[in-house]
Amino acid sequence: MKDCWAALMQLLARTGCPQHVSAAPTPPNLCETTVMSVTTIEVDRRQISRSRVHSESEVVLQDGEVRLRVEAFALTSNNITYGVFGDAMGYWNFFPGAPDAETPWGRIPVWGFAEVVETRVSDLPVGRRIYGFLPMSNQIIVKAGRLDERSFVDMSEHRAPMAAAYNRYVFTDQDPIYHPDREAQHMVLWPLFMTSFMVDDVLGQNVLESDPNSVASVVISSASSKTAIGSAHLLARRPGVSVVGLTSSKNADFVRSLDCFHRVVTYDMMSDLPSGTAADICAYVDVAGDSAVTWGVHEHYGDDLAYSLAVGGTHWDARARVPGRSLAGPKPQPFFAPTQIALRNKEWGRAGLDQRVSEAWNRFSEGTAPWLQVAPTSGPSGVEALFQELLAGRVDPSVGHICSMH
Repeated sequence: MKDCWAALMQLLARTGCPQHVSAAPTPPNLCETTVMSVTTIEVDRRQISRSRVHSESEVVLQDGEVRLRVEAFALTSNNITYGVFGDAMGYWNFFPGAPDAETPWGRIPVWGFAEVVETRVSDLPVGRRIYGFLPMSNQIIVKAGRLDERSFVDMSEHRAPMAAAYNRYVFTDQDPIYHPDREAQHMVLWPLFMTSFMVDDVLGQNVLESDPNSVASVVISSASSKTAIGSAHLLARRPGVSVVGLTSSKNADFVRSLDCFHRVVTYDMMSDLPSGTAADICAYVDVAGDSAVTWGVHEHYGDDLAYSLAVGGTHWDARARVPGRSLAGPKPQPFFAPTQIALRNKEWGRAGLDQRVSEAWNRFSEGTAPWLQVAPTSGPSGVEALFQELLAGRVDPSVGHICSMH
């Protein structure tokens, strides 16, 4: 009964990251799950702070389908963003919740590793490991298509309208960015780093590269989040750009300890942001999704704010706080990573995009060991409790949470 917990701990030991074991539950029977039971964390789409553990019977595979055993996945503030924008951006459509006449249950996607445990696809054998978009569950059935040497795509009808980047499952033994000793970083940081890479790319395309001398500062809210850290790492490499981290007082010391922010400002001291003058034109990356913070940044810079990019919603419970007057400066531009990925796939080709991202990822991931601790959480009740802690903002930003439903 302890085998699953031991396997999770073994996986984390390979990463080389410090382990924050005290945050994880340790009862001995966390993996005691009935073979024929599918167990999933669901949330109320109207109020994501309401969650439940849902169990249902396993169904028989049809031709073309594959059953994946979900080994482990990361749980981060990025997943909160998926829930916050679930209706607006279609995140609820990937893994539909169980039908309920009273409550519209949804399944928030996560990123992690899974293994083929049953297959009705001749070219996709049992034992093959993949990385991709998963529900917070112990297993998932996918309809495998467009199979090549590197990956396959879930061709399920309900996922057909969704962004291709989210429907692709990559074989770990063919993934150019996969390292066995960095599986924890892969789960916690890779999906966020891909977003960070595209944030940097969008700013470069729209502001930084068109006139390199026009922008002196880039302000990033929710600076302790993994998306913000990755974005800051990339932006700080651009000549002449000063990266300013905007964060809470409780996370300020952690953000200052990183080597990617040139300056750190807390939300209660936004007047300390670099001066909004023509000599210090700024771009803003909104990871928090907090309208009051966005309004404050726009008010500070006014017409000297060259660009405003709406990326995330880590402050998920503050999005409705809108001040009583119109927003100064440019209209915030919505950001959707798959759109930029599709653009660069077309312009650079998949190989060209993979090469650029892999090189950037290797530089970033190699430097995460000093600040990234890894905390394992196992079992449905443990994962649900961690989700609630994440919603409440009670998680340490230096900790990457790796979960297993087994």
